[in-house]
Amino acid sequence: MLRNDIGRIMKEILNRLYNHERLSKAEATQILKDIAAEKYNDAHLASFMTVFMMRPITADELSGFRNALKELSIKVDFSEYNTIDIVGTGGDGKDTFNISTLTSFIVAGTGQKVAKHGNYSVSSQSGSSDMLESFGYNFTNDESVLKEHLEKANICFLHAPKFHPAMKAVGPTRKALKLKTFFNMLGPLVNPSSPKNHMLGTFNLEIARLYNYILQEENINYGIIHALDGYDEISLTSGFKLFTKNGEQIINPEDLGQKRIAQSAIFGGNNVADAAKIFKTILNGEGTEAQNNVVLTNAAFALTIVDETKSFETAFEEAKDALFGLKAKQTLEKLVSI
Repeated sequence: MLRNDIGRIMKEILNRLYNHERLSKAEATQILKDIAAEKYNDAHLASFMTVFMMRPITADELSGFRNALKELSIKVDFSEYNTIDIVGTGGDGKDTFNISTLTSFIVAGTGQKVAKHGNYSVSSQSGSSDMLESFGYNFTNDESVLKEHLEKANICFLHAPKFHPAMKAVGPTRKALKLKTFFNMLGPLVNPSSPKNHMLGTFNLEIARLYNYILQEENINYGIIHALDGYDEISLTSGFKLFTKNGEQIINPEDLGQKRIAQSAIFGGNNVADAAKIFKTILNGEGTEAQNNVVLTNAAFALTIVDETKSFETAFEEAKDALFGLKAKQTLEKLVSI
């Protein structure tokens, strides 16, 4: 198709969206396939992404975008492992340290297999990929190498651009915008290994409900978390909403025997170097009480998602052993040395 025709098609799509029309699931799927094929220029992409910052995305649109990403992704098969992905949307604007990534290493330190999906930061100081890269980890989509990581370190890392051509195609535009887009919403839903267990965090309640709507149709274990004061993880700065296949509930720190903490207690620094220093301090068992309790609480919930029969208290003790017994630290050391 000629470039002029492509431009005309996107103009028609944008005009429809500006007139408050919605995309069908099939239309959303096709548009994202065209984006992956790099049929649109940066101006088209920026305009298209901006629409979904200005009005809520629908379940059909999110499902359609997800279907395209999953169909086009480079898939890996970890079906022999009972893996979990622990990931947030990002985009909460809170500039915390890397809670979900640290949680992943603690969970792996307990012996649970983790297939962590992540990317560079777009709207915060340091994403999971920034962190792993700073520690010397080499991104790969080689299934045999990733399985070796799972076998030896209980964790592997799936860097999104290595698996998702559409994400790669919009990377420069997202980085230039430096704003949360619908790609932030998609990331947690498109792990190319399709793990059996998911702990997902969202920056708003509406997205949490959309996730729940989409995931409750699938035969997986999941927990979707939205902190009531806007974090995309359990922050202990407030209560949080938890969605699972069994329903939804609000949980407060006090319900878990935890103290509420100040937002400043989980600040992540001003750059990747700051974030990496905090990350290593916590993994060394030298974090503050607030930092430790946040990652341990997240890790405990992840473990209860994998095993519904496990109590939060038991899971919390397992997480403490992994952190303070330096098993989580050893997990990171193994991963970057393989």
